[in-house]
Order: sequence, then structure tokens, then C-alpha cells
Amino acid sequence: MTIKQIADYPMPTPAQMPQNKTAWKLDTARAVLLIHDMQNYFLNFYQPNSPLIQTLIQNLQALRNWATQQQIPVVYTAQPHQQNPQQRALLNDVWGSGITTAPAEEQKIVAALTPRPADIVLTKWRYSAFQRTDLHRYMHNWQRNQLIIGGVYAHIGCMLTAAEAFMQDIQTFFIADALADFSAQQHQNALNYVASCCGQVTTTAALVPETNTLTRSWLTQRVQTLLEMPAQPIDPEENLILYGLDSLRIMQFAAELKQRDITLGFEALGQQPSLNNWWRLIEAQLTASVA
Repeated sequence: MTIKQIADYPMPTPAQMPQNKTAWKLDTARAVLLIHDMQNYFLNFYQPNSPLIQTLIQNLQALRNWATQQQIPVVYTAQPHQQNPQQRALLNDVWGSGITTAPAEEQKIVAALTPRPADIVLTKWRYSAFQRTDLHRYMHNWQRNQLIIGGVYAHIGCMLTAAEAFMQDIQTFFIADALADFSAQQHQNALNYVASCCGQVTTTAALVPETNTLTRSWLTQRVQTLLEMPAQPIDPEENLILYGLDSLRIMQFAAELKQRDITLGFEALGQQPSLNNWWRLIEAQLTASVA
């Protein structure tokens, strides 16, 4: 009735990409990014600290940052916490009561992908993100007819959203390494179906230049390298001075950010030197550059 615990598996590699029937080219002026059902409830079925989910989140962060820089609208779907049996209807027969029985916190989008003020969050009622939502209306008003899809689960909501997009003359770009599923086989089956019937299967790297992949995961890894402690976890709220951060390394990091078009000087970085605060500052600059 409900979802079982999901064993980890590796993300599909470029060698596993199916052959596309289409030759569509992404046009940033026509595209919308859809981050599908990335709620704590659905991610909690994976193993703690799952490498699959860490990669999924990192790639979705890269896509979201790139979309912001390219002025591509970002849309989320999220299933509601309080669904009665009449609202869920046939979903009860297949999946049980869903998020209704879970704490309200489970409804939230995973913290690393918290929607920003300019993003749209759609209440999700059925597999397809188009069903009983305003997604098609938003895309029509924006005059956009391409949809980039990432999230969970690949062979259910993500795949059926791609199929319905096709039936509404919307070109779908299905991001193979920005999706996750119940198993490697079901993940691959979803890629095969989309490539053969209704969309273009591609990868994060094919869309996002490496120089633009400023993600929370990148920040963590970069700070760990600066502190010469690559294998040790860092409390995201802890003052990095306590880990050995000094003024020279702050200036070094500020210079590196400037090369990536992020202007944060020594004073801004040194005022509250923690992973969480630094990421907030970086995200604010990414958003401001578009505005």
C-alpha cells in the first residue's frame, strides 16, 4: 500500500543514456524548470545520507542556479499534508493515505532546495504536474513551451508529466541524473520511455556549464578543502573560525567567488562565517544578478 524503503543505486552514466528520437535544442527563452515532489516525505524512503539523493540534490541545485541566471522560471510541485480519502481517490488504493499520516514537516521541500520568493509552488494532486494545477496556464502566460524535469519519482510523476507535456505540444527535457526512482531498473525504464515516446533525455552537465555550478554541495566541499579537512563533516551553523578558518583563507575564497561573478568581500564573508550564512549570501547574489 505504501512506499517501501529504497536501496541506494548509482545514477545513470552518460553511457547509459538512451537514444533520443528527437533532436530538440533547449532555448532558455522558451524553458521552465520543474522540480518535482522533492519533499522530505518522499526522500525519507531512501537510506540516510544516500549518495544517490546527495547527487540528485546537488544536480537540482546546479540546475536551479543556472535557471535563475538564465531567467528561466522555476516551478515546484508539492503534495499537500492534509488530503482526505475523497481528494486522493484512487491513489488510496495504490499508495494508501500518503502524507496525511505524516508530520507536517514531511510536506516541506527538502531544505537544500527551499523555494525562493520568485519561484512558483504548485499543489500536486495526481501523478502528472499538469493535473488540477495551473502549470499549463503559467507556461502559456509566460509564452514558454519547453519543460525541464527533475525530481522524484522518475517512472511515476516525472515520466507522466513528460508524457502529458508532449500531448500539449510542450517539449520536455528529462534530466537523467537529476531524477531518482525506486530502483536503477525503474529509473532506466523511465529514461527509455521518455526518449522513445515523448521527450529528450539529457544530463545536468549537458545543460549547465561547469563554471556555473555553484551549489550548496560545492560550497561544503570547497570549504572543507580550504580547511584541509576534506573527509570531516562541518556543522553548517558553526562559526568556521572554530574549524581553523583565518583571514587569508577568507580572502582566498572571496577571490575565487569573484572569478565566478559572485562579489562578496572579506567583510561580508568574515562577519558570520558559517556554511549556512555563506550559502545565503551566494544565493542572494545569484538572485540579484537576475533581478
